[in-house]
Amino acid sequence: MDLIKVAEQAFASEKKELPAFKAGDQITIGYRIKEGNKERVQEFRGDVICIHGSGDKKRFTVRKMSGNVGVERIFPMDSPFIESITVNKYGKVRRAKLYYLRERTGKKARIQERRVK
Repeated sequence: MDLIKVAEQAFASEKKELPAFKAGDQITIGYRIKEGNKERVQEFRGDVICIHGSGDKKRFTVRKMSGNVGVERIFPMDSPFIESITVNKYGKVRRAKLYYLRERTGKKARIQERRVK
C-alpha cells in the first residue's frame, strides 16, 4: 500500500497548476497537436459548458461557435497535451451544466459577465 501512495504522490507533484474556472467562463486552451513529425500549439477559445468527474479524472467541455456551427470539445484536466489555459471572461451563471446553450444562437446564447476583484 505504501508503494502505491508514494507513486501517486510522485505523479501528483508533476501536475501543472491550472487557473480556477467554472461553468460559464470563457477560456482559451493552448492544445499541443502532432501532425506527422511536426508539433504545434492550437488555440481553442470558447465557453465552459460543464465540468464533470472528480479527482484525477476531472474533465471539462468547451463550446465555441465556428461560423454557424457549434463545436464542442472535451478536455481532461490532467492531459499532457494542454500547454496553457487562460481565463478571458468570468461568466455569471446559476447552473453547473449549461447544456441549454446548445439550442440557443446569437444574442440569446450570450453569458453575462461577472465582476472579479
